Formats: sequence, C-alpha cells, structure tokens
Amino acid sequence: MERNNTTICLAIFLLSFVNFSSPANSQSDSCSSQLSVSNLIPFDTASFHCFSAWNSEGFILRYAQSGQNLWNFVLSAPDAGSYISIGFSSDGRMDGSSAVAGWITSNGPGIVKRYYLGGKSSRQCPPDQGSLQLVANNSLIVSQSSRLYLAFQLSTSQPAPHLIYAVGPSNSIPSSDYYLSTHQNQASASINYATGVASNAGSRGFPARRWHGLLTMLGWGVLMPVGVIMARYFKHLDPLWFYSHISIQGIGFVLGLVGIIAGFNLDDNLPNADTHQAIGICILICGSLQVMAFLIRPDKSSKIRRYWNWYHHYVGRAAIALAVANIFLGLSVAHEDRSWTVGYVIFLVVWVIASLLLELKRRMKKDDL
Repeated sequence: MERNNTTICLAIFLLSFVNFSSPANSQSDSCSSQLSVSNLIPFDTASFHCFSAWNSEGFILRYAQSGQNLWNFVLSAPDAGSYISIGFSSDGRMDGSSAVAGWITSNGPGIVKRYYLGGKSSRQCPPDQGSLQLVANNSLIVSQSSRLYLAFQLSTSQPAPHLIYAVGPSNSIPSSDYYLSTHQNQASASINYATGVASNAGSRGFPARRWHGLLTMLGWGVLMPVGVIMARYFKHLDPLWFYSHISIQGIGFVLGLVGIIAGFNLDDNLPNADTHQAIGICILICGSLQVMAFLIRPDKSSKIRRYWNWYHHYVGRAAIALAVANIFLGLSVAHEDRSWTVGYVIFLVVWVIASLLLELKRRMKKDDL
C-alpha cells in the first residue's frame, strides 16, 4: 500500500507539468466585414482583395493595385503591444529581402518603417533601407478594437510574390534607434496578385528562441527537480530510485546542454541578455561538475563518501536554484507570453507541495523507528 501511494503521488506530480500555449488571437477583423479604419487610411480602400494571411497569429491582408505602378496594402493583426511586419521576397528567403514594419509607441503615435533584412540578428536589419519604395506620407499604423492596422502604398510595377510575416515579442516595441528585436514568430507564404490566391502561411518551424527556452526549462527546470525527489524520497525502492535518478538527471543535463548551445546563436542585444547568458554558463559548469562527480564517486564504505555526498547535494541544489531563477529571467528577456510564466509557476508550486508532503512523511517514519 505504501508503495502504491508513493507511485500515485509521483504520477500526479509529473502530470502537473502542463503545455504552454498562447491565448487565442483577437478575430474582430475578417474579410467578410468592412474595414473599420478605412476613414483613417490616406488612400482608397475600395476593391481590396482580402485573405486570412496567417491563421495562427490572426493576420489578415488586404491589397489592391490602384495604378500602373501603385499598390495599396493593409495588414491587420492582434495588438500584443509589439511590432508587426510584412516582407517581400523574390525567392521566399528572408535574407536579402525587404520589409515594412509598424508599431504603436507608448505615448500614442504609430511608427512605420521599411527595413532591409540582411540576416537574423537585429543589427543585420537596418531601418530606412531596402528595395521597397514607400509612397511618402501614405503609410500609417493605428490600433482599434485590440487590433493593429498597418497601411502603406508601394511604388512598383509588381510586388515580389513571396510574403514573409513576423510579429515581435509581446509588450515590447523598438527603441529610439528603430532596430527591431528578434521576432517572436515568423511565417511565409506565396501569392498570385492577379487572382488573389495565396498559399497558407506556415511558420518556419518552432522559433529558435523558443527551442532554447523549452529545452532548458524542461531539462534544468523540470527534470532536474524531479530527479532530486527520486533521490531523496524513494530510496526505499532500491535500486529503482538510483537508476531513475541518474536517468532523469542525465536526460535533463543533455536537454539543458542542447538548449544552452542553441542559446549562443540568439540575439544578445536585448536588455539583461548578458546576465541571462552568464548565469546559464554557471549552471552549465555546475552540471558538468555533477557529471564528473558521478564518474569518480567513492565507494559507500570510503571515509570520504560523506564529503562527496555534501558536495554532490549542494552543488546540485545550487544548479537547480540558479536554473529556476534564470528561467524567469529568460522569459522576461524574451518578453514571452505570460502563459509560459504561469505554467512554470504552477509546476513549481506543485513540486514544492509534493516535496513538503514527502519530507513530512520521511520525518514521520524516522520518528517511528
């Protein structure tokens, strides 16, 4: 009965780690409804082609050719306190293409800029450059009913057929130098301007920043604490506790290592990114010391085993404490959706409660002996 109770407790604890998902996007705009901000746009909004450009992010694109070398565009998307952008590419690749981005500043006015997309980092995408020719004084971005409307005119005989959509980190807008922070998500699609038929925008895989966050969170922030519970409270299940402990910790270390390596390729120009990276390196060092300690652990009968145990316990706990703090710092640096933070807090609360209950049970058993 005791073994069944502890097994059920562990199962409930493991199931507490929930998937994180973004809240549903606002759908107050659609192609079947009238353009609600048409009176604010400085060009004709009649006879637009309209299609759902990026379903997962709620992007809707309207466009029309209004002259021999003049094209009108209106991109709408949920207002998450970030920038939205649309790029035009001749071959479907981001590198070497040009884009238009817009956002609402904290004091109200909207800003629209064109960009040359020279690479994946912020500094490789300079503002006021690129091949797009925006018609002067005919670009704007407004927010209405929790949606952004980015309107602009292009002077060109034919826009590039491949479109690249991007949305910036939530609640984060570009600074006064107008450089864009690394996008939170990105997708691409192709379009036939004559027929108005467009392919569905598909995200370009899971963003690298989220792979970094997910791997390190799962490895260092979830599996490592679970492994500690196995070692401290399940030793009566010998040798299951030992093999479970080293397996969970080993998988956690590998996932965390891969996540940290992935993090080195990310944009480090964000505020507090250097601190986040430095703490990550400290965690990696602590984890590597734990692996080395496991490989050279003395026999249980050795006189120095007690000192090895102290070292193993406290270095491991320091690594986990740093990992938890760095996960919250990383979520803040990336301006990640609040659901990630809420989900991880729920896991930690359940982990703490489970640890307290198991610790109480452990002490009660000691008192009975």
